[in-house]
Amino acid sequence: MSRKGKMPIAIPKGIDVKVNNQEIIVKGPKGTLKHDLVPQIDVKFDAQYIHVSLNAEHQSASNFHGLYRTIIDNMVQGTLKGFDIKLEMIGVGYRAAVQGTLLDIQVGTSHPIKLTIPSGITVKVDKNTLIIISGIDKQQIGQFAATVRAIKPPEPYQGKGIRYQGEYVRKKAGKAAAKK
Repeated sequence: MSRKGKMPIAIPKGIDVKVNNQEIIVKGPKGTLKHDLVPQIDVKFDAQYIHVSLNAEHQSASNFHGLYRTIIDNMVQGTLKGFDIKLEMIGVGYRAAVQGTLLDIQVGTSHPIKLTIPSGITVKVDKNTLIIISGIDKQQIGQFAATVRAIKPPEPYQGKGIRYQGEYVRKKAGKAAAKK
């Protein structure tokens, strides 16, 4: 059994939880999230807590226990408060802008890169170099942030590129000058 999976999830005020067959639905002030459950997982809830457990006949599938507990906890937190990820662009001439449902990124390539912003996510650009991605679905926000970062990941020699705010990039020493 998972230590994390055994912990109950508190249900804050304003959050409504329903389980229909193999689907959990969480409603909150920020929106509604749905997620399909695998048959190995049982979800029970009362007025204050959600309890995630393994079916008695599927004890060998314990790898799902902690995973689904965390997914459900993220659904509760997302519908209550929401999540956001900040990306920094470091480099001369690097900038971003939001144009309707497109994120326009210029990172030193011959053409600007335009990414379609998925529904359910809001993107703001601050000071042309700080991209703020926010929404209620943590997985969707993280995936879009990883897609943006993959356009120009930070390189180890000068540190240029797109990185998560607060991410540490270890720099390598450059080529040593030839001695005569």
